[in-house]
Amino acid sequence: MSKLIVHGGTPLQGRIIPSSNKNAVLPVLCATLLTDQPLVLHGVPDITDVRKILDIFGKLGSSVQMDYASGVLQLHHRDTHFDACKHHLPEEMRSSIMLVPPLLARFGVARLEDNVKGCTLGVREIDPHIEVFRRFGGRVEHGEGSLIVRCDGPLQATQHWLDYASVTTTENFVLCAATGQGSSVLTNAACEPHVQEFCRFMAMLGAKIEGIGTSRLTVHGVGNLGGGEFHFEEDFHEITTFLALGAITGGDVQVRNRTPDNFPLIDRTFAKFGVQIEHKDGWSRAIRKGPLKVETPFTRNVLTKVEAAPWPYFPVDLLPIFIALGVRAEGNAMFWNKVYDGALGWTGELSKFGAHVFSSDPHRIVTLGGNPLTPAVVESPYIIRVAIALFMVAASIEGRSEIRNAAPIKRAHPRFVENLQSLGAKVEWAGEN
Repeated sequence: MSKLIVHGGTPLQGRIIPSSNKNAVLPVLCATLLTDQPLVLHGVPDITDVRKILDIFGKLGSSVQMDYASGVLQLHHRDTHFDACKHHLPEEMRSSIMLVPPLLARFGVARLEDNVKGCTLGVREIDPHIEVFRRFGGRVEHGEGSLIVRCDGPLQATQHWLDYASVTTTENFVLCAATGQGSSVLTNAACEPHVQEFCRFMAMLGAKIEGIGTSRLTVHGVGNLGGGEFHFEEDFHEITTFLALGAITGGDVQVRNRTPDNFPLIDRTFAKFGVQIEHKDGWSRAIRKGPLKVETPFTRNVLTKVEAAPWPYFPVDLLPIFIALGVRAEGNAMFWNKVYDGALGWTGELSKFGAHVFSSDPHRIVTLGGNPLTPAVVESPYIIRVAIALFMVAASIEGRSEIRNAAPIKRAHPRFVENLQSLGAKVEWAGEN
């Protein structure tokens, strides 16, 4: 069991250069299988999910040269081969499902384990992906403990309307359509920054995509894709996380940010807790004057709300970070997760610090902030930013706390503890195997 030991109460100060967004990196890595031309990727983070995918590429016979120190990856899938009888995709991460379209395009078959999973966020069905594969002409069969997807010849163009703007399903649609025959149209497509970044990578390979950044994508199949060189952007989740860490500890943290256009709604959400965000010369900074305090709505008989849903709503993955701010702020706030039905069950752990959190239903909680808090030993579920949110609360309290089961952080944030230590945090990993 990996746990974080933190001696809180130190205001964090300094500058951080964030890593790339795993939610852009992982689909891009999957997409590289669509081409047999050489590729160079810059800014690839040293996280567990990246290592798992690169390990699969090596087993498939691809040329993989990864320099984790520089973040430069050289890939060439020229000699790649796939055998559905012996090659298994990683079960521990949900992004494995995005390996299916390129394997179908290259080899006409893909195998997916029945229990592929990611963070424990509630029910996350794979039926929308199966529907996409079938609409493009894929045949889905049940094997022993797995699903086998097959196709005869190129995938065929289709039109599809998602019942939910799913990021991964949108990316799978684009992966299927890019080298298929004809023009495909997806309505109610996800448009998060990482989806846009993924689409820009596909365009760099030669894919013809219209409507990037909107809810309607048109993809014209081109048959073959090329190679090239691609630089990843900084992760807006990690930028927000370190800004919030500076704010909750009463410090002064600046984070490099070359995409401030993604932040207007995030900035306004910070302001609801008395934190102003400044973007200047490629850096972002959280400015807190006085204690954290929940903004009083103009309509005084309602609670200040943070409503999280698919982009361009407030990002659902960042909700735990702001729940941590809500616990520390004076005043009451409602947090509404409109996506996952099991993503707020962890908030009971906050009571171990002395926080008062009321659970309204599986999607909504209310923080009753301003209570004095004390150090605690808490357990994190397998959710990346819940572990970080629990750490944030601990870092804001004087004394020794433990965040148990914190290993999911390594799935998204390389050198997380080292970055924190560079800001003055007294934190270390313990209990690692």
